Amino acid sequence: MHTLTCTTKIISKSTCKQKMSQFSVVLLIGLMMCGACSAQLSPTFYATSCPNVSSIVLGVVQQARQSDARLGAKIIRAHFHDCFVDGCDGSVLLDNDTANGIVTERTALPNLSLDVSAVADIKTALESVCPGVVSCADILALASQILVALDGGPTWQVPLGRRDSRTANLAGANANIPLASNGFTEVQRKFTVQGLDSTDLVALSGAHTFGKAQCVTFRNRLYNFSGDGNPDPTLDPTLLQSLRQSCPQNTGDSNLSDLDPTTPNGFDNNYFTNLQNNRGLLQSDQELFSTTGADTVAIVNRFAGSQTQFFDTFGDSMIKMGNISPLTGTNGEIRTTCNRIN
Repeated sequence: MHTLTCTTKIISKSTCKQKMSQFSVVLLIGLMMCGACSAQLSPTFYATSCPNVSSIVLGVVQQARQSDARLGAKIIRAHFHDCFVDGCDGSVLLDNDTANGIVTERTALPNLSLDVSAVADIKTALESVCPGVVSCADILALASQILVALDGGPTWQVPLGRRDSRTANLAGANANIPLASNGFTEVQRKFTVQGLDSTDLVALSGAHTFGKAQCVTFRNRLYNFSGDGNPDPTLDPTLLQSLRQSCPQNTGDSNLSDLDPTTPNGFDNNYFTNLQNNRGLLQSDQELFSTTGADTVAIVNRFAGSQTQFFDTFGDSMIKMGNISPLTGTNGEIRTTCNRIN
């Protein structure tokens, strides 16, 4: 750090005092800026306060996924839906709380099938070792990475240090989270609002390489896509017939179908080859490839041709998404229980 000295041979004492005062102001501003920098996310945030955080989360999710092969898809979806509403702050985990004016985001249309039950077990394990230290928002981010890796996907260094919100935003959840029935333009707009570009859109959509979707989210593609009683013309005819069997026209809203019919429980790049073959389950997925002139088509082709490129980009985009407006420093709180404020 530079220091300022004065000599009477160069400037007068009064000028020297003025210069010193100005320097002090600049120094103070610099220190304040450094303080803000220290509050940013870092993969080593818990190195001292909870050094075993990753191994604790790993132990819990390893056991949980033995009875739930879809756990990775459930957790990463919750992380995604959390970050798209006022940033990655754990708000999606909050239950209704009349006393504190909280209306849960999980009654929003995109969140009706969200399953965050495993988060409570992770939080309990962490509280027993590092009480009041690890945020629920960080649990979603870290568990997402660990579960993707366990299912055969990439690994990446997760920036940590998020704090939890004390509010939820139901209206924001309904407005900001992409729907399966959204067209390409609307999905792209919702990503752009969050500071995510077309490469992020395609890479993060690749998380649909595992997990399942309810019939209600894609039935329109099977029977009445454009209001004329016909199916979506971009849907592979063989897949169409198969889906009609598992998703009747007027019943079975909660019936489940694999997002990736080829390797439904593995994290790989088959999602993109499915899109190339018109076998994307959701409209929002297939339109990444089937929309004429869309810049996402070339990205789908690139990821279909190289799993390595997909994995590398997916990790980068997960970090970018995880950096959306986190609460840090003294903002928010570290919830003791993830479904309610302290």
